[in-house]
This record gives sequence, structure tokens and C-alpha cells, in this order.
Amino acid sequence: MTELRTIDTVLVANRGEIAVRVIRTLRELGIRSVAVYSDADANARHVREADTAVNIGPAAARESYLVIDKVIDAAKSTGAQGIHPGYGFLSENSAFSAACAAAGIAFLGPSERAIEVMGDKITAKNAVAAFDVPVVPGIARPNLTDEELIAAAEDIGYPVLVKPSAGGGGKGMRLVEDPANLAEALRSARREAASSFGDDTLFLERFVLRPRHIEVQVLADQHGNVVHLGERECSLQRRHQKVIEEAPSPLLDQVTRDRIGAAACNTARSVDYTGAGTVEFIVSADKPDEFFFMEMNTRLQVEHPVTEMVTGLDLVEWQVRVAAGEKLAFSQSDITLTGHAIEARVYAEDPGRGFLPTGGRVVDLVEPSGSGVRVDSGLLAGTVVGSDYDPMLSKVIAHAPDRAGALRKLDRALGDTAVLGVVTNIEFARFLLADPDVIAGNLDTGLLDRRVEDFVAADASDEVLIAAAAYRWLSRWTTSESVDPWDVPSGWRVGTPAPTSIRLAAGTRTSHVAIVGVPADAKVEVEGSQPRTFSATLTGSELAVVIDGRRRRFVVAETDGGLWLAGGGTWHVREVAEVSVRGEDKHAGDAEIASPMPGAVIAVNVENGAAVSAGQPLVVVEAMKMEHSLTSPIDGIVEVLVRQGDQVMVDQVLARVVPVADEEAAEEKTENTTQKEDA
Repeated sequence: MTELRTIDTVLVANRGEIAVRVIRTLRELGIRSVAVYSDADANARHVREADTAVNIGPAAARESYLVIDKVIDAAKSTGAQGIHPGYGFLSENSAFSAACAAAGIAFLGPSERAIEVMGDKITAKNAVAAFDVPVVPGIARPNLTDEELIAAAEDIGYPVLVKPSAGGGGKGMRLVEDPANLAEALRSARREAASSFGDDTLFLERFVLRPRHIEVQVLADQHGNVVHLGERECSLQRRHQKVIEEAPSPLLDQVTRDRIGAAACNTARSVDYTGAGTVEFIVSADKPDEFFFMEMNTRLQVEHPVTEMVTGLDLVEWQVRVAAGEKLAFSQSDITLTGHAIEARVYAEDPGRGFLPTGGRVVDLVEPSGSGVRVDSGLLAGTVVGSDYDPMLSKVIAHAPDRAGALRKLDRALGDTAVLGVVTNIEFARFLLADPDVIAGNLDTGLLDRRVEDFVAADASDEVLIAAAAYRWLSRWTTSESVDPWDVPSGWRVGTPAPTSIRLAAGTRTSHVAIVGVPADAKVEVEGSQPRTFSATLTGSELAVVIDGRRRRFVVAETDGGLWLAGGGTWHVREVAEVSVRGEDKHAGDAEIASPMPGAVIAVNVENGAAVSAGQPLVVVEAMKMEHSLTSPIDGIVEVLVRQGDQVMVDQVLARVVPVADEEAAEEKTENTTQKEDA
């Protein structure tokens, strides 16, 4: 018989938005929260909001958040009776679950055995099949040779999907449609699986045409009770990473919903699961009543808020209650799904640059609110988004009586979301929400990748440039009586008033904006457009502009790199100098190699002053577990501007290549650089 245990202090073994979200529920339950943090997160929001916090090491996760002994020691030293792992990091680490048990600390997750079984895709597939859970036709057993896999493929039927038994995130997966390509696909998949997971075990599955990714939330206590909380549609993915999720799925009818829910519960029973977990299924868009088990995530999912919004249940609360030995207070018949919820993940990445990670300091933050809108965020103004961790910053969730209403509400909420100082994917998320197939619910896991090429980041409108110019213009106005009237930018002169002209750049657009008059009554003209009536007021960071009688409000933040404006979108606007009409640019004709993302220089492959060829690797930058090798675009002499270990920002010039034809200039530049280094 399971005994109740007291849990009045819980350590959250995570960071960012999930740590903040868990701490919120702990506070509501009257439970003391303990945060752990790395040196990089000393001023993070989850640290500030916890009741107490413990530093567990350097920024690198392998030296802090992933060190089991440090987390257990932090729990013991603070008197925590429970540990919530969040997701990522140690959340699906069976050794961590075992270490908690050995220390007498409740792990707010399943048993060591459940994590181990579900962590191996072959073992998991065989375990659930024994409980009559449908699995994708294929072959899955340990130590299959390439010859055995090739022989089995004919019976499975093409196309087939080659999958590694260990790991996830799409690494090692290969889609093979032609039998002639299978042998090479197996060799390639084994190499990648061995490199990524230290295990090259492979298995085969039939590839489901027009697949949709549908997952079911389950909840199980220590008394044998298991319920499901409906399904989530997670088909909008990029590189096997989810971007938009919703509950319930627009694909399933009630009969299929009941069947897939029962299969998810049987999956949990196959490993005596306890706590909150998610069973993932693949469903053909062409045969929605046919579903197959993919895997089970033995933790809370990133997208759990949509389930909470349609069921009214707090999953973190029930993780705590289950870990304390309580029975579920409801049965399957008590679970109802009300309305529709949709979530968008906000990432520090630039869709206009192939979704490369971004970063920087959050100089200001705008987050939506209102009925049916929820934000799970780890951000504060002043937060530094670096390259040490996952680029997900927050999640915006909307709930409405129906799917159409939820889509509209989420789009509006994203329009009211801005992370000033950091480039994000918000504009791309709104682009997806406006897609006709997304609106109609005609989804599949390849839809997002097919739409990527159609996305073009919108340039700033005339109104945005006017607002940026207005901010610069107003900053020169003052009510001080001691100011020289000749310094006031009213444009006063004998005859026609002279405009204040500001040259601005945003995205691919560069334009002059000319303003004349006083803030309460002015004229404004954007280069190439007609003059417009204009007035503006600035209160703190809030800018209000009235253009031809139409009022718009913006939040404006200033950084070394220019202005960030938020108001129905987010724009980065820079003031640029006028083009010089005298002299020549000393770097004209040079090829500059700039970092496409903020990160660390992990390799410099050439020496300063060396001759290089077009296509030759020069510098390697790493950020958020992604390496980016930068090559020379031309033949020439290289001027290296960084060293290995340097932290660099997006668009920072790392090296410069002088064309070979300009050897004298190249030698002079190289000599100057060498002298600076010697100094």
C-alpha cells in the first residue's frame, strides 16, 4: 500500500520558462520552491521568483544543470523532499530518477524502469505491442544487421523510415523511397547515430504518408489509476521541433479520440507509469482512424498548457500530488474538453537567416494579457539571451470556445508580444497562423518545411519609420528654459521652415524621414512618399504618433545597435550616416566574414595574413549546440579579427579577405593587425 509523504519543499532542476511555470504552481500550493542556477543564470527570472536558490556551477550545462550529484546535494542542503525535473536536462535520465530514490527524495516523474524502457525505441515498441497498442509495421529488435534490415524492408513496404533506437530530434533518421538507396542510408544513419548517441542500433518502420503528429496526455497515480486528458495536435514542426501546438486535434472525431486515448492509457500501464506523461502517435491525414505508437515522453511536455486550458487541470499540481502518494480525484468520465487552445513557441532565432540562433540583452519586454491568453515566460527586461542553452524563450497560448476563435486570439496575442533587443520567430509564427491550410486544419508534419521558402520578413512600413524618426526628433526637444532656442529642432528660419532629416535603415529598406514643425503640429515626409500631417508624444518608453489623424502607439527601446519598436509587431531600426561623397572606403572591395549568430569562436582555421581560397573554412562559431563554419567567399589574403574562445555577436565581423589583386593593401593591413596584436 502506498503511503502518503509530506512534500513542502520542491527543488526545480531546470531553468527558463518551465522553471518559472513550476514555481508558480508551487507558490499556489503553499510549497516552498528551490531554484538551481548556473553562473550565467545568476540574475534569471526563475532565480528571482524562487523562495531560495543554489548555484550549481559554470554556464555549460554539462558542468551545472546536467550534474546529478550537484542537484541532489542542492536538494539535501535546502531540505527539499521532492525534485521537479521540468523537461530537457535530466528529466528523462533514469540515473537521476534512481539517485533521487536513493537519497529519499520524491522524483516528480516516473520510475527508473519506465524511463529506461521508454527511452529505447525498440524496447518501448515491443512493450506497448504486448498491451495491444498499435505500432507502425516494421522490424525492431536489438542488433539487427544491415542485411537483415534490407531483407525486412521488402515485407514492410516502401517508403521506409530508418530510425535509431536511441536519441531523438530527428538525428539518424532517413526516409528511403527507392530500395537501391537503402544500403547507403543505413550506413549513413549508423554513423550519425553512433556520433550523436553512442549507439548505432537501427530499426525500420513503414513511412506513413502525409503523417500527422498527435500526442495524448496521460496521468497516472501510484494506486493503478490511469486517465488520459485528450490529445494535442503537434504537426507544425521544423526539423522535428514543434512550433505550433493545439488541443484538441482538428482531425479526430470522438470515436477515434476515445480509441487513441485508451491506447495511450495502455501504454502507461505497460510500464506501471506514474505521474504525467505523453504518448506520441503517428496518424495518416488520409486515414485519420488509423494511428500508430511512436514513443512515450516520460515527462511534462513543452506544450502541456493547451491541455491545461481545455481541461482546467493543473498538471504540475497533479505531479506533486501523485509523488506525495495521493490518488487521482477524478476518473476518465470526469474529464471533459472545453473549447480550443493553441500555443506558439517564441524562439531566439532569425527566420530570415535560416532560423539561426540569435541573442542579446532584452532591453524591454511586451507580453499580452486578457481573457483566454496565457504566457509562460522565463524573460525579464535585462535578461541576457546567450548561446549556452536552448533558444526557446517563452510560449504564448490562447483559448477560445472554438478553433477559429483561438487562432484569431493567438495571432492578436503574438502581435502584442515583443522581445526588444532580440530577434525572434514571432513574425514567422503569425505567418503560419495565416496559412490557408493551417486555418482549415489541413495539417501534416511536412507543411511547415514546405512553407518556409514562402516566408519573407516584412520591411518596416512608413508608419514605423516615422515613429523611429519621431523618437529621435523628440529626444532633442526639452522644456528647459535654459536651452538655446537655436538648438530646438523646430525647423525655424527666415522663410520656409527647414526640415529635420534622419536617414533610417530597417531590414532591406533605407529611407530618409524629414520632419518640420513642433511635436503637437508637424509635417512628416518619408522619402518617395507624400507629406503627411503628424504629431507625437513620448512618455517614458511609450511613443504615441498621430499620422493623418490615425493614432498608433509604440514601445521604444534604445540599444547601441539602434532602436527597437513594438506595436503590432517588432522592428529593429538603425540610424545610418549619409553616404560619403569624398574619399574612398578603405575596405572597398574586401570580403567581410560576419557571424550569422551570437556565440563562441570554437576554431580559427587560418593564420592572420595567410593566403586563402574561395570556399576555404576560416572560423567556426558555436551557439546553442549548433556549429556554423564560415568560409572565404573569394581568393585573397585573410585578416583574422578574433581568437578561439572569443564571444561574438550577430553580424560581428570575424575576418576580412582582401582580394589577391590588392596584395600591397593586404600586406599593409596584415602588418597593422600584427603590430596591434604585438602591442
